[in-house]
Amino acid sequence: MSAYGALLRPARSSYLPSTTWPHPRDPHAVVTLFHIDSSMIADGDRHPGLFDYLHAVFAGEVDKGLTYPQEDMHDPAAFRAYFFAADVVIAIVGDRAGITPDPLVLNDGLSTRQHDDDALPAAPAKRAAEATVGVGVEVDPDLEMARAGRSWDACVVGFYYVKPNYPGRSSHICNAGFVVPPSHRAGGYGRVLARSYLHYAPRLGYKASVFNLVYVNNVASVRLWEKLGFVKAGLIPKAGRLRRADGPGEEYIDAWVFYKSFEEGPGDGSVQLSR
Repeated sequence: MSAYGALLRPARSSYLPSTTWPHPRDPHAVVTLFHIDSSMIADGDRHPGLFDYLHAVFAGEVDKGLTYPQEDMHDPAAFRAYFFAADVVIAIVGDRAGITPDPLVLNDGLSTRQHDDDALPAAPAKRAAEATVGVGVEVDPDLEMARAGRSWDACVVGFYYVKPNYPGRSSHICNAGFVVPPSHRAGGYGRVLARSYLHYAPRLGYKASVFNLVYVNNVASVRLWEKLGFVKAGLIPKAGRLRRADGPGEEYIDAWVFYKSFEEGPGDGSVQLSR
């Protein structure tokens, strides 16, 4: 749902290739991104437990009352309608060994070094891995193969939706919502998700992105989007009635509206899907 009603999207007839990205801290690991949608997890047989896990993580994030405007997302149908209204990208961490081609270069014209507030002091080998955050290569692994028999909690390091921010004549502008599970926080995975979004969103056919509510107290997100070339299109005073992070009670917090065009440089969606 949006302010304009339900978002209607035709059934997908193809999916974007998976991409593998260097791990932000560990030079021996990779993060592989998979493009999925509701139809891939509808019956629960193809990826048992995945929908329930994503739902539980997102509902827990909403319950914290710090980053999303919703107050309750425990109804599976409500989660499906909101998060799986269009496309979803899921990130799986795994061993770099055996990945072909090696995830070193993806010619998308983006700079390769990003930092945010969850960065930790890194040893030289880890700094070498951090220097390549934001580049990846197309690969063809199976999601269950990448999972390698692990629990979803052990291997899913993040996920996000991509869907139109507006209907009809403005549906070429997308919106996204990002989640890193609590067990994988402070690992630099937010940067990988953000950079991969700049890869996937244009290839899904979108011309630009708008984030409607980036709360000003979410300093790490604000800095990350600024470093990735998003511009502040406006400030909404008292946009969120959020829980206090440092104690009981709630407070009103301003929010930035962020915007970025996907047509300002190379890699602006030359590969697109049929819908």
